[in-house]
Amino acid sequence: MDADLIKLVNKLQDTFANLGTCYAGGELDMPQLAVVGSQSAGKSSVLETIVGRDFLPRGQGIVTRRPLVLQLIHTPVPEPAPGQPAPTYTEWGQFLHLDKRFTDFDEIRREIEQETFRVAGQNKGISKLPIHLRICSPDVLDLTLVDLPGLTKIPVGDQPSDIERQIRSLVLDYITKPNCIILAVSAANVDLANSESLKLARSVDPQGRRTIGVLTKLDLMDAGTNALDILTGRVYPLKLGFIGVVCRSQQDINSGKHLTDAIETEAEFFRSHAAYRNIAHKNGTKYLAKTLNQVLLNHIRDKLPDMKARLNTLMGQAQQELNSFGDAAVYGDKNQQGALVLRLMTQFARDFVASIEGTNVNISTKELSGGARVYYIFNDVFGAALNSIDSTHNLDNQDIRTAIRNSTGPRPSLFVPEIAFDLLVKPQIKLLEAPSLRCVELVYEELVKICHNCTSAELQRFPRLHAQLVETVSELLRERLGPTTDYTQSLIDIQTAYINTNHPAFIAGSAMAAQAPAIAPPKQEPRRPSSAQSINGVVSPDEDEDTSEEANGVNGVAPRDGRSVSSTVHDRARTIASTNETPHRGGSPKPHHHHHGTIRPHSAQPTTGAQSGTAKETFLNYFFGQNGPGPISGATADRASMGTGVTPIGRDVSGGDPVLHSGLMAGKRSLEGNNAAFDMKSLGKHIEAVRIDGPQLTPREEMETNLIRSLIASYFNIVRQTIQDLVPKAVMHFLVNHTSQQVQNRLVASLYKPELFGELLNEDETLVAERARVKALLDAYKEAFKTLSEVTLKSS
Repeated sequence: MDADLIKLVNKLQDTFANLGTCYAGGELDMPQLAVVGSQSAGKSSVLETIVGRDFLPRGQGIVTRRPLVLQLIHTPVPEPAPGQPAPTYTEWGQFLHLDKRFTDFDEIRREIEQETFRVAGQNKGISKLPIHLRICSPDVLDLTLVDLPGLTKIPVGDQPSDIERQIRSLVLDYITKPNCIILAVSAANVDLANSESLKLARSVDPQGRRTIGVLTKLDLMDAGTNALDILTGRVYPLKLGFIGVVCRSQQDINSGKHLTDAIETEAEFFRSHAAYRNIAHKNGTKYLAKTLNQVLLNHIRDKLPDMKARLNTLMGQAQQELNSFGDAAVYGDKNQQGALVLRLMTQFARDFVASIEGTNVNISTKELSGGARVYYIFNDVFGAALNSIDSTHNLDNQDIRTAIRNSTGPRPSLFVPEIAFDLLVKPQIKLLEAPSLRCVELVYEELVKICHNCTSAELQRFPRLHAQLVETVSELLRERLGPTTDYTQSLIDIQTAYINTNHPAFIAGSAMAAQAPAIAPPKQEPRRPSSAQSINGVVSPDEDEDTSEEANGVNGVAPRDGRSVSSTVHDRARTIASTNETPHRGGSPKPHHHHHGTIRPHSAQPTTGAQSGTAKETFLNYFFGQNGPGPISGATADRASMGTGVTPIGRDVSGGDPVLHSGLMAGKRSLEGNNAAFDMKSLGKHIEAVRIDGPQLTPREEMETNLIRSLIASYFNIVRQTIQDLVPKAVMHFLVNHTSQQVQNRLVASLYKPELFGELLNEDETLVAERARVKALLDAYKEAFKTLSEVTLKSS
């Protein structure tokens, strides 16, 4: 029964070592003996004396550079069968990494050296990967020990600079375990207070409950000194006590002294020594081997219940981990494969939709994810981008003035032309196109990210299936990207296709723009008072004559009274503004033709009659109906032209481009003076030199520019609000919602095909290897638990 306990531990050590644990029984914390000591303290000699064979490497400096798990198995010599010769050998060694029996122990030493070099390298570095050696012999007791590298203080030769830290860390990995019995080896010819092994053992076992002290080199102590007080426990008390041994010296080893003779020499030393003769039966290598065997057996027996409980826990954990990898038996049945594929793709589609809707159970609390990121794009990214657009930031006054002039052609404008407004506002609406299309792209990218993140532990088993699921959903998203982009593009095109100036918000905005401060009047030469005044909208005969004279002046003939072209134009404007279908001389009505294609509020419909005004009235006030509907009276028109310098109709030639004006006047003077023939080429040069990018705007141009700018801002805000509302709705309808509704059907239609099951369910090679490892570990746990149960029954 006792042998079964040792064999149980050996079996568990081998099993866990084959599974690749750091050292045998690392997770199970199996009972074991760890040999700790300083370099040259005699550890190797003690182990060889216990085995009775020379098999450990020797030399200067650090020799043991990997843990050596030494399993000693007592194997009685079999009785030869009748008529059969006796066996040629009775003891052998076998490494766990080699399927070979070694009967030559010198070969065992060389294999230990080579295996150490293979893992730990040629220099003096160390490795935590243990070497497992089993020695079967009729001369040994069942025992398992772990020989650890010797403790050192300073690096020597080509040893690593941190060799002390490396060795200390390795030793602590073993002796820190509560189920480890520490075999602390110290040299008797060195003060016990300087023993590194006892110091390290005390750090993990301060009460000395699981530490056995071994004193070597008792025969090398100074004459007149002994270690009796230490061996009897009066200096350093240990529960398991101290045991003294005397091993072969280096001279004995060099001379080839056999270990059997060394053991006899050791026994004679204790019997004949005056200080040790009374305790000779409790010292020596044989007594040490028996003590270690009994201590290990008792320790294993005491730890059996804890080992069983620990095994139960490990089996449960291993079973749970194995279940997470899934059952590999599904590969033989097409029906089971189809059910698995359908279940996985259904779960994938549910996770995709749940992530968008925010109902996923694994919602992050650290950052936005899923549908919340889509909302963030709509509200924070897209909304902020639209709000940051300045409706007229890329329009300067010269652009607006050029558009107004180009839209009127050769005719002067009565009001600000609507064609200019259309011409200018459409490119500004196009500024909303780029952020709208980018909004679609950002939502598409987020949906692709959500698709890639929809995975589970079970789906990770099948990388090809997961890749196909992602590709199928990505293809569906790509299909929906085109229609969504086209529709979003059409939303912008719709806004530019028809400029709805009848929009209530635009009318209100236009009225607010019309309430801008009046333009300061320019300095003008004093005008000659008109000989006739318009009273209550009726034009006198003299004033009508002035009108005809003004027309002649405009046509290039000097007026009778010598007034300038500018003055006559102002007078004409006043006359036209004060007359609305008023009968002229001869009784025939003179129709008043309105300029077509102008921006005109719907409430301002011209009617006959007169209306009084104040000094603050301006052309804009009338135009936007601030003073109520109705035509402008003669007095009002006069104030508008005289007080503000704004001409309701046409353009003041004197306020126009100076180059053009001077060119016209020069041509006029040349014709009037008859000094030279009229030079058309010279006049053409003046026309080619005409530019309207002058630094200063006339008061009327400034008024028109500000008006257009205000109207553009008003209408742009209307369109911006519409786009900010419609684009997210379009994206949700055409892209997000459509994909969520169709993802399940698309996955089934594309991937649920029996001929694809085998390829889709091809597992990851790493996962297959991990499942095999966990399966082997679970089997080892079950076998160990079974063995423990049998040992427990026998002991009871």
